[in-house]
Amino acid sequence: MLKGRIALVTGASSGIGRATAIAMAESGARAALVGRNVEELQQVVRHITEGGGEAISFIADLAVADGRKRVVAETVALYGGLDILVNCAGIIAGGTIENTSLEDWRRMFNINLDAVFEMMQLGVPHLEKSRGNIVNVSSVTGLRAFPGVLAYCVSKAGVDQLTRCGALELAPKGIRVNAVNPGVTVTNLHRRSGMDEGKYAAFLQHSVTTHPLGRVGTPEDVANLIVFLASDKAAWITGVTCSVDGGRHQTCAR
Repeated sequence: MLKGRIALVTGASSGIGRATAIAMAESGARAALVGRNVEELQQVVRHITEGGGEAISFIADLAVADGRKRVVAETVALYGGLDILVNCAGIIAGGTIENTSLEDWRRMFNINLDAVFEMMQLGVPHLEKSRGNIVNVSSVTGLRAFPGVLAYCVSKAGVDQLTRCGALELAPKGIRVNAVNPGVTVTNLHRRSGMDEGKYAAFLQHSVTTHPLGRVGTPEDVANLIVFLASDKAAWITGVTCSVDGGRHQTCAR
């Protein structure tokens, strides 16, 4: 489906990013993986190459502009271009409008929105040459309000609007821009926010009841949609924020 395409995937060392990188490679893409955990990223590369795929990796902190610029430049230098950009890297943290500090707010936006914006901006000259596309990983929280994760919700709503605006502006260049909006998916995202194993298990158990299809998601559920949107099968789709959440976006707060 993606044979010979050059795909740059951020947040590729775990979770949705890892599953996406593997799915891209299995579909024939030449994958460039970005992450911060050296060991985990190398494991993903080995998994891909041992399965007959092609992958390279870059250790980079996308919280800083130099890291963003470097991974795009080095991908193009090593692979000779860019066809697909997938922005998976993201963080989550608790906080309300009353207790979220400005520092925490800015940190959330720097990773979840600023980095996505600049990666898109840096990718445009290369994607224009290939008439490529961008897939951003947003969240059901970008579509619906959830209490207790204020900065995360607002940053993901920003990703959705960035996706829509980018799609309109880049359409004349032949670049498609879409986003996926996962519901609760089993990854390390919440654990890294400080949630211990007991609370995380309880959260997942409760989430089974809040998703109409009766289960939480897997990284592969989301990765499969990303691969589709990045492929020619979605050649007439741009500017969508596509829910992949077991129906969670249709429910009321509970």
